[in-house]
Amino acid sequence: MRTDYDVILVGAGLANGLIALRLRQSQPQLRLLMLERESAPAGNHTWSFHRDDLSDDQFRWIAPYISHQWPGYQVRFPALHRTFTGGYCTITSEAFARHLTDALGDNLWTHCSVQRVTPESVTLMDNRTLHAAAVIDGRGLQATPHLQRGYQAFVGQEWQLTAPHGLTQPILMDATVNQQQGYRFVYTLPLTPERLLIEDTHYINTPSLAPRAARENIQAYAQQQGWQLDRLLREEHGSLPITLSGDHRLFWQQQRGQPCSGLRAGLFHATTGYSLPSAVSLADHIAHMQPLSAAALAQHTAQFAAAQWRSQRFFRQLNRMLFLAGKPEQRWQVMQRFYRLDAGLISRFYAGQLRLSDKARILCGKPPVPVGEALRALFMTSSPRKT
Repeated sequence: MRTDYDVILVGAGLANGLIALRLRQSQPQLRLLMLERESAPAGNHTWSFHRDDLSDDQFRWIAPYISHQWPGYQVRFPALHRTFTGGYCTITSEAFARHLTDALGDNLWTHCSVQRVTPESVTLMDNRTLHAAAVIDGRGLQATPHLQRGYQAFVGQEWQLTAPHGLTQPILMDATVNQQQGYRFVYTLPLTPERLLIEDTHYINTPSLAPRAARENIQAYAQQQGWQLDRLLREEHGSLPITLSGDHRLFWQQQRGQPCSGLRAGLFHATTGYSLPSAVSLADHIAHMQPLSAAALAQHTAQFAAAQWRSQRFFRQLNRMLFLAGKPEQRWQVMQRFYRLDAGLISRFYAGQLRLSDKARILCGKPPVPVGEALRALFMTSSPRKT
């Protein structure tokens, strides 16, 4: 069999990027090739995670790629302001792109669109075909009738201020803002004493968010906080999938034996949409596979994704309560109640490692939405709509 490379990674996003970097560390002899249709790898993103989302070994190898770290974070709700301790970390796409470029050199091809991907080959738009022992498709979540989803849609702006903002830690959720017909909060990262990332974020039923309205929301929020905006450095847009229900077996059959990663493999936290911890775990597993064949990778990623799907059943139930029970503009009450719980439970929630006692604690007591609607949402088993 002809092989030009050992592994070809299609798409230079977070998941494939971490796989490439981890393989460079663990198996430097491999012939890797990464293909990206845009002008640079990593896109225009900010990826964040909690320190406790990763094991010590995982944190150790990913630490060089971290752009910012803080010792805690805040949340704000109409009847609750709370500060949590525990590391919170961010990787910027600009810094991540530099690491990928340094690690791969000429084996990172940008402006490179593909017309066909198979488990062992990639056909480019100029009809050249490249062959590999394994091809990993990391081009994002594809259209599927097999998942019912809500969305965490946001517009983020990075601003240089005219004076220090005074924040010493991120505000992960400020839900004291006008809800605008859905669960809305503002997410703020203090990058330097005079530089902020401010995101207008909505948990909504559709993936689209009006950019103009979001920009106006950011301006209004900054003014309310007393921050003096000077210069807009960049703007990013995103829509993270939030899974309500689905048929994972049929979803995976869509891959037709193709090894894949990241959102394309359905690897993200069902409630928060965070994908970095799953991407780190998958990269770790792949880095220790020998030999790396398409069949082995397809089987491994399918098993990895299926295990994560099973482990997140409870999170999908909670998502249905958030999206399907009560009025959209009252969804914040569900989150306010959650953030009153034990700090250790909240940490385990983000890490996707809830105990049975944690689940019981989350569900006990009167829900902050109509009881009948909450029960119907929790135990809904209807077929997902096409999204």
